[in-house]
Amino acid sequence: MRPIDEILEAKSVAVIGASRDQEKPGAQLLKVLGEVGFAGRIAGVNPSGGDVFGVPLYPSVREVPFDVDLAVLLIPPKAVPEALRDCARKGVKGAVISAEGFAETGAEGASYQEEVKTILKASGVRGFGPNTLGLVNTRSKLTSSYYATPQMLEPGAIGFAAQSGIFVGALLRYLSSLEGMHLSKGIGLGNKVDVNESDALSYLAQDEQTKIIGMYLEDVKDGRAFAARLEEAVRAKPVLLIKSGRTPAGASASASHTASLAVADAVFDGVVRQAGAIRLETIDEFIRTLRGFLNLPLPQGDRLAYVTYSGAQAIMSIDETAALGMQVARLHSGTLERIGSVIATASKMKNPIDIFPDWLTSGYEKTATEVLRALLDDAGVDGVVFISFAEKNPDVYVSLANVVKSDGRKPVFVSLLGDAADKTLCERVLNAGGVPCFDYPEQAVRVFARMRRYARGREGRRS
Repeated sequence: MRPIDEILEAKSVAVIGASRDQEKPGAQLLKVLGEVGFAGRIAGVNPSGGDVFGVPLYPSVREVPFDVDLAVLLIPPKAVPEALRDCARKGVKGAVISAEGFAETGAEGASYQEEVKTILKASGVRGFGPNTLGLVNTRSKLTSSYYATPQMLEPGAIGFAAQSGIFVGALLRYLSSLEGMHLSKGIGLGNKVDVNESDALSYLAQDEQTKIIGMYLEDVKDGRAFAARLEEAVRAKPVLLIKSGRTPAGASASASHTASLAVADAVFDGVVRQAGAIRLETIDEFIRTLRGFLNLPLPQGDRLAYVTYSGAQAIMSIDETAALGMQVARLHSGTLERIGSVIATASKMKNPIDIFPDWLTSGYEKTATEVLRALLDDAGVDGVVFISFAEKNPDVYVSLANVVKSDGRKPVFVSLLGDAADKTLCERVLNAGGVPCFDYPEQAVRVFARMRRYARGREGRRS
């Protein structure tokens, strides 16, 4: 079976179903490939020929005057089998089948999908979908999605695979709009008539550009293969998973979405835990956890220190720390002495360290950075949660971000609260400096705990 890296590294693309109507998806994809900077050869396929956006259209894929690595099929389900036969005769390596209307819709769609499966298996053409926007390779600027933008094709370190269609495009467009949250590779699985989650894991685990793997699944095709591939991937890099259909109602909905088969949630959860991957329930937690892994070093232990302007938020964070099995760090005497240079009240030097109102004497930037440096130098501290009021002037956080970036030994999380506009500006400064921000400090504690769990598992596998 042909490895999927040959398709993700495609040097030529044919869009089957490319209309001369510039507003139709096929024409839009040809336009997108030019706009994002794909350097390979492209052609459209339309029975009537012609051209669109300066790209020639050929009556069939067999008449395209160059070898085709990837075909993108933007045609109705009933036309897909014959188009795939043409692709096989042409020697196409892989095909993205975008249309919905296959097994998820009933008997007729299921018969089309079974025919597609037979053709792919017999020909050796690798199939993605159906019911997917397909592939993204930000290094080569390859995309099969007419929804893509140049911003979405900026190279990053997140490898993402999803069993969905338009959701993938929407999520990736959102991620690419966030500071430092760009993709390396994207793989839409759809109904998984051929390429499945195990294929995606194997590819992303060995892809050098990918530093962290994210997945959205509704079911698993081959449990044994998935468990083995997941364990192998986790040895190489963190794997974050969302699997929907956790409840009977959700499982029923997923069956009508991508013809998914029910998987006992407790079994899936056990496989994920055994492999050392991290399962998340919401997109919000997924994105926040991505930020932690992408920007910060893994914690070497489970001891947290807290810097705060508010005792209330620190106490709630400590409750969350204890609930997750993490520890409140005990500060060394030398650390307390250093903190005492900017905080005069003895009771406020202890963990959690309350920097208000002392920062009014020494200044916010000096107080914050001196306390942070002392904690980073303390061997009994494995991570820091910095809780602050959102300042009017976001530049006061530049020195804090510089300390975190230049030190690089321990994870430091920031949570700001205050005026929404001020908060947005301050977070922009911190995120640009590689310091992940959280709406509430308990969220940061949860991300720290996930990072520690992954680090502990990796340490265990090495021993």
